[in-house]
Amino acid sequence: MVSVTHAAHHIEVTAESLQEDLARLEVQKQALERELAAVVTHLGSVQRALSALQILMPPAGSSSSDAAATTPAPGPSVVDPAVPTAAPQDQGVAPESSEVTGEQNKYGKLTEQILDYFSGAGDTDIRARDVAAALGRATDSGSINAVRSTLDRLVGTARIRRTGRGLYRAA
Repeated sequence: MVSVTHAAHHIEVTAESLQEDLARLEVQKQALERELAAVVTHLGSVQRALSALQILMPPAGSSSSDAAATTPAPGPSVVDPAVPTAAPQDQGVAPESSEVTGEQNKYGKLTEQILDYFSGAGDTDIRARDVAAALGRATDSGSINAVRSTLDRLVGTARIRRTGRGLYRAA
């Protein structure tokens, strides 16, 4: 009888441990999905920017005067088959259509949300974590990194300023 009770106790302990692992893994999965959505969004914008720049670049071996005459028409962006792509509705990424709602809309409007936030922030140094919290986004590393990446792009276009390590201010 003692061994049956002992075995039942081990099964109970194992089940509790697995339930704790399951809860932890679910949280981790959600954070990774948000981070992947941010990466997919950034990937798309980099691909579009690169495609636009390639159209403006003269073909190799030609002079700049005949580059305009030989510039190819814009085509679809090239997608690296080694990079997994995700359906926008599965990853919270805003598709390029007018049927954007809920969580999808949040990722497509991040730049505008950040600019709106900084327009009301005045002359104050702000961290990416504080921006994410003020916008109602999760404060996990994936969401903060998406905000930080957007802040860095805005610094690159002189729409906001970097005032120190990890600090940003309205331009």
